[in-house]
Amino acid sequence: MILASHGIIASSISGVDADWLAYYNRVIAAGGSLTTTEQNATKTLVADMKAAGIWTPMKAIYPMVGASAAACAQNLKSASFTGTFSSGWTFASTGVTGNGTSAYMDTNVNASTNLTFNSIHLSFYSRTNTNTGDKAEIGAIDNAITYLPLVALQIKRTEGGVQNRFVSLAYSYNAPDALNIEILDCKGYYLMTRTASNSFKHFKNSTQQGTTVTTNSQTTAPNRNLYIGASNVAGTGGSFSDRQCAFASIGDGLTDTQASNLYTAVQAFNTTLSRQN
Repeated sequence: MILASHGIIASSISGVDADWLAYYNRVIAAGGSLTTTEQNATKTLVADMKAAGIWTPMKAIYPMVGASAAACAQNLKSASFTGTFSSGWTFASTGVTGNGTSAYMDTNVNASTNLTFNSIHLSFYSRTNTNTGDKAEIGAIDNAITYLPLVALQIKRTEGGVQNRFVSLAYSYNAPDALNIEILDCKGYYLMTRTASNSFKHFKNSTQQGTTVTTNSQTTAPNRNLYIGASNVAGTGGSFSDRQCAFASIGDGLTDTQASNLYTAVQAFNTTLSRQN
């Protein structure tokens, strides 16, 4: 039963997924709230991810619903890795948007201690087509001078006057570990996944971008927490993004089928919320 209107739900309700219920309880306990549509959308998202076999590989899932820091900081997967928002964010029913100069969310997911070096994915659903600047959607970097070691997803960046240089980066700032390919529109669902030292792929929506990267020049991941909306550069924010985020995830590496299934689930989720691209 519901203990109070908009209040914390009892620990078990027949027919309600226990993981979703625990997530909802965390939202309410933190002072947030979800609309009925958001409740139903996140329930379906959990069910779809479990049915597709993509729930287990997840470490952190941020649906970015509830239009508040309290709600959007909650990890759908578990009580671990609750986010911490800095100032400079705008919260809306369509997602969260950083100011592009100082805003970030600390996921509290340490790239070295909480992730497996050669099995990792990062994903980010962008609702904004901004084409210039050095913007990181998710990232952590140990050394501000050499930019190594690094784990990051950047949809598009400007470097040396050249646009669209990187889709995403992982374990190295420059080639050969990074994929250089042109992205014309920054809106969409971006995912990078490494499943082995010689298999690193990038996807926009359900389509692989470019070829599989087969090199791995790094041997360690940065001992830093991953930020959303920026890169955690040597313990400080950097490469701040102003792209609106309507979903983000961090976890183990995903196969092609899992990556496609995740896009299908996330796209259905955002379509229910009328914020799909």
